[in-house]
Amino acid sequence: MFDTGKLKWTREPEDFKIGENKIEIITKPHTDLWQRTYYHFRNDNAPVLQMKTSEKFFSFVVKTEFESKHRFDQCGVVMYLNSDNWLKASIEYENEEFQHLGSVVTNRGYSDWATTAIDAEIKAMWYRFSRREDDFCIECSKDGVNFSQMRVCHIWEAADEIQFGVYACSPEDSSFKATFTNMDVTECKWLAHDGQKPDEE
Repeated sequence: MFDTGKLKWTREPEDFKIGENKIEIITKPHTDLWQRTYYHFRNDNAPVLQMKTSEKFFSFVVKTEFESKHRFDQCGVVMYLNSDNWLKASIEYENEEFQHLGSVVTNRGYSDWATTAIDAEIKAMWYRFSRREDDFCIECSKDGVNFSQMRVCHIWEAADEIQFGVYACSPEDSSFKATFTNMDVTECKWLAHDGQKPDEE
């Protein structure tokens, strides 16, 4: 059973509910996570709810449901270490036709963004966040059973204790409800690579 009591806020929102198996966040306008790249601004005010661990091999699963309806509304899974080092994966609303399923990796104060367009009618998505030491994998699923890889990345500042969990935000002048359920921490589902052997150092 996932223990929501272990979760701690970074920037606690005004409106939220935390139950045994459900978390609800009502976003505030003009909240976001982004660092420098391309847009040249820095936004670091989104509410983040996480637990700490020093475990080097594990997976975290969560189902997200969202009532997003305004450009850039988003919610998903996150590993937020500090303002300059974090990653997130989410669906970001664009318009009535499509939205962006994507991920952002921020290392040493610079963010990137990898996305693919999906139908705007999709209002739920599962994520699986996996750690293998200081490397990470993010996967997504429509049914919570069959997961597809979104991103493999390295986080330079994630060698030891990390924090991981969920987030929701509304970068423009909007607000929506994000719901998180089916949270679980398991053995690492991201298996060791069985192809090319590593280089000898």
